[in-house]
Amino acid sequence: MGDDSIEILNLQTGKEETVYTFGHYIRHMIADVRAKNAVPVLLSLTARNRWKSSRIERGSGQYGYWSYQLAWELDIAFIDVTNPMADLLEQMGPEKAAELYPKDHTHFATEGAHLHAQTIIAGLKGLRPGLESAWFSELGQQIEPREWAWLRLPFPADARKSSIFLVGDSTVRNGAGDGANGEWGWGDYLDEKLSTKSHNIVNRAVGGLSSRTFVTGGHWQRALNMMKAGDVVLLQFGHNDAAPLNDETRARGTIPGVGEEYEDIDNLLTGEAERVHSYGWYLRQMIGQAKARGITTIVCSPVPRKAWRDGLIQEATDSYPQWALQVARQSQSPFIDLYQLVSDKYNRLGRRQVEKLFADKHTHTSKSGAELNAEVVALQLKPLLAL
Repeated sequence: MGDDSIEILNLQTGKEETVYTFGHYIRHMIADVRAKNAVPVLLSLTARNRWKSSRIERGSGQYGYWSYQLAWELDIAFIDVTNPMADLLEQMGPEKAAELYPKDHTHFATEGAHLHAQTIIAGLKGLRPGLESAWFSELGQQIEPREWAWLRLPFPADARKSSIFLVGDSTVRNGAGDGANGEWGWGDYLDEKLSTKSHNIVNRAVGGLSSRTFVTGGHWQRALNMMKAGDVVLLQFGHNDAAPLNDETRARGTIPGVGEEYEDIDNLLTGEAERVHSYGWYLRQMIGQAKARGITTIVCSPVPRKAWRDGLIQEATDSYPQWALQVARQSQSPFIDLYQLVSDKYNRLGRRQVEKLFADKHTHTSKSGAELNAEVVALQLKPLLAL
């Protein structure tokens, strides 16, 4: 990635050559593209047909993640090809996947090429701004966009390490995680506050989602597919779960509490029938599926909003912080009471100082607010994970 170089005598050309890093060559190509007023898009690697048990390799070395880092460094679009293709191949299974790679584990036949192309087109259609529809062929027009591609969600940087995954809403990762409108999530700064070299930090939180829509929108499954035994996942939901169960805009609410009750609806947003469960039910689904894979689950109560009552942050009673604790106890998962811990800090700071910690009226934190919340999380995580 850096500016390192070595001098070699190229055995193929017979000439002396200065060899640079992967990052150097990619930067050079991107500069050339921009010099022609064209738009560069970086991709992660195509999937290779290399399996370990029932799991397929997700990227060769760190080249995919280096491309992801370069996309951030150079402020260009990024499309993850590796993980969507790995998800698809794992669904197919080793035998059927092998039919796509008749020669070796790297080069695919026509059907494999089509599947990779469809993955890339779905990503292109999910960028913001995206390509005009006229750019796509009749086949391309039929491909559903990967609507979240513009978010540039991360994936494990180094497959050799264990990972700490974060799932949640915009208080964990706001928008594309780039500080738009001065709004940041605490997950953006957890890596800095933990300062660990033994774990990848993978912030898969998506703004605007509830525990329900994180599951029904496929975000949980995509994150789970990246996890392996020994990994850790932090779950923080609640801010959006109080929204309406059914409407034409987001349809993201959950039934209050942690019970087994449900409501059958005709979802006005998706046009499909759906069975809506409680907040606790969705958390238990995620926790159960993670634990079944040998993943440690840690439940967090939602961070507090900037809502004052009698000079103090408004206390929550019989609400999401208490329900998150109940689920943690039911599932025997460690619990981080972010609502109380952060509220205590806000109360000590006082109303005037806390104002600087928010970038909007009462929900989304500024950089300094996100850093404060991340420090609270890090202080709780270090003893839990022996970091």
